[in-house]
Amino acid sequence: MFLRTATTKSTKICCDPLQRLKQEIRTADAILIGAGAGLSTSAGFTYTGKRFTDTFADFISKYGFRDMYSGGFYPFETLEEHWAYWSRYIYINRYQDAPKDTYADLLALVQGKDYFVLTTNVDHCFQKAGFDKHRLFYTQGDYGLWQCSGPCHDKTYDNEAVIRKMVAEQKDMRVPSELVPRCPVCGAPMSMNLRADSTFVEDEGWHQAAARYQDFVRRHEGMRVLYLELGVGMNTPGIIKYPFWKMVYQNPKATYACVNLSEAYCPAEIRKRSICIDEDIDKVLKKLRSAE
Repeated sequence: MFLRTATTKSTKICCDPLQRLKQEIRTADAILIGAGAGLSTSAGFTYTGKRFTDTFADFISKYGFRDMYSGGFYPFETLEEHWAYWSRYIYINRYQDAPKDTYADLLALVQGKDYFVLTTNVDHCFQKAGFDKHRLFYTQGDYGLWQCSGPCHDKTYDNEAVIRKMVAEQKDMRVPSELVPRCPVCGAPMSMNLRADSTFVEDEGWHQAAARYQDFVRRHEGMRVLYLELGVGMNTPGIIKYPFWKMVYQNPKATYACVNLSEAYCPAEIRKRSICIDEDIDKVLKKLRSAE
């Protein structure tokens, strides 16, 4: 249906894209934010470089891991070693604050507006920045939650206290055996509540958030809605990118905005109602705030 097209030139039809985006944020009846991994990357949550080497030097030396993400798929021989790696992974990406205040800048821009956030990110950065949790839908899970690996039931469990103990008490790349999490119902090993395969648990909170998202979309049909896409790539375009394009196409009052370094584009069918900015998200948000 849609034809992918380059963007930077087309966004200058009316005015500077940054100024146009500022105007759309100010005048929109509602703002639907679609956030992908690029937003957290821009905020400093990188999975390579110093954060990776400082935290996982021993695993890098032993296994030759080149980045944090791929190391998470390694088939460790024991659960003790598996959770030594994953506890560090979760701790720095879920329980530490992002190095930059990117999310706080975004909140300041939409504060007071009728907004909702649809995100594939699992690092909890929106809530840590102060976004209303009832205006958030984390479609792909949360680093802060465990589930039965079976799963034998559709419930998730907060992991913060145990993760902090794992990080503090692990030795020689292993956590104490008594800290290895097991399902309280069937005794199977626990796993992360991340959508990696068909075992992903959509718990009660997930379904409530999904319903609130659908209600937000329904209530704003035909209104002046800004679909603000930040850092969304092509790994799972069917969750945010394609639905945003479709909703803008169907609503002549809507505007699509895409901010994404090296990946800012839109379909030709909605080009005249699109704003695409090929720049670092953190820098764009700071420019928008400085222009307030």
